Amino acid sequence: MKSLELFSGTGGLAKGLELAGFQHAAFVEFNKHACNSLRKNFDPETVFFGDVRDFDFSKLSNIDLVAGGPPCQPFSLGGLHKASEDNRDMFPYAAKAVSLCKPKAFLFENVKGLLRQSFRPYFTYVLLRLSFPDLYAAENESWQHHFSRLQQIDWESYSGTKYRVKFALLNSADYGVPQVRERVFIVGMKSDLNIGWEFPKTTHSSDQLYLNQFINHSYWQKHQLKVPQRYIGSGPIHCEQFNFGLPMPGAKLPWQTVRDALEGVPDPQTNHALPDHIFRSGARSYAGHTGSFIDLPAKTIKAGAHGVPGGENMIRFEDGSIRYLTVHEGKLLQTFDSDFVVTGGWGEGFRQIGNAVPTKLAEILGTEIHNLLCKSENRTYSLNQKFAHLRAFNSVRHNNRTGHHDFVVEAHEQITEIG
Repeated sequence: MKSLELFSGTGGLAKGLELAGFQHAAFVEFNKHACNSLRKNFDPETVFFGDVRDFDFSKLSNIDLVAGGPPCQPFSLGGLHKASEDNRDMFPYAAKAVSLCKPKAFLFENVKGLLRQSFRPYFTYVLLRLSFPDLYAAENESWQHHFSRLQQIDWESYSGTKYRVKFALLNSADYGVPQVRERVFIVGMKSDLNIGWEFPKTTHSSDQLYLNQFINHSYWQKHQLKVPQRYIGSGPIHCEQFNFGLPMPGAKLPWQTVRDALEGVPDPQTNHALPDHIFRSGARSYAGHTGSFIDLPAKTIKAGAHGVPGGENMIRFEDGSIRYLTVHEGKLLQTFDSDFVVTGGWGEGFRQIGNAVPTKLAEILGTEIHNLLCKSENRTYSLNQKFAHLRAFNSVRHNNRTGHHDFVVEAHEQITEIG
């Protein structure tokens, strides 16, 4: 199955989708450093360096999935909060790509700030725009007026291209990513495929991590460490970014921590052969700028609008000491493979890493989409195959009308069963 990657960044979402079974027809990205990274990790011929508004969609065919992360700055809690008034809002062009390619499905990611109360009308408009991608805004038409027109559409009677769209706020830590990262994911399925999409259930929990650290101490045993004194006992703790409740042992796995993710990675100040594992000095700790504690999932790795905020991109050890994360460590916390190449220096590297979708979460979502599309495709293929058999039989029966009643009955029953 083929995918088109818009606003590709360094390729976290793309790598996850590749692992899920998608083949990339094209990448569209306007940042030169991110394009350099894409060329290092994917087919260089598929990378388009430029504005999505200048990309020629007509050269693509049979795209099964359109995916990407439209720029988040218009909706970021740390940004200017201009939403549709921000010229970096690329959701209209995401919808246009869906309209032009008519994929079986699409997958878009954006920041939690998209769900702010003040953005709700525009976000609802985005969902409707993606539901009916062929209904463009007229020239000079405001989004509010276009929104009003879209609201008048009757789903059942509308015969054009339409998608069943769902969104969810997902925390990457709940899916095994060693990072607390809340992002909005929007998934659309072409309505004529009759696919029911549900977001995958969470697999990891903070309660299980609490249990393994405070109650049965298996976390420390796994890392061959003596249980720290502060973890002996069963009382709940408050650790800056987390407020754990009572543990609920069950089927879920524990949240993955920074220590889990970086197990086996050498100290950057020692001799090693990792080209992107370079020690960076100058880390400082102060209120609200304390780094990611080694025995918890990392704080959200951020790109930052004006450089990289070091608080999120530092590691804090059990003795209270801190240092900057290396690019190599940042990759692992975003669940990139260790050999994934991120070009540029430390600041540029973290800009790319901070903007990426964790590869593991992308793979989980991509696998679910891929499996549903394959199931739908196989069902359609099977139906077509059965009808082809019937057409062939009818042709033969026209010349020889005896001896085929049982085949007709059997074929009809199989088609009914598949359908």
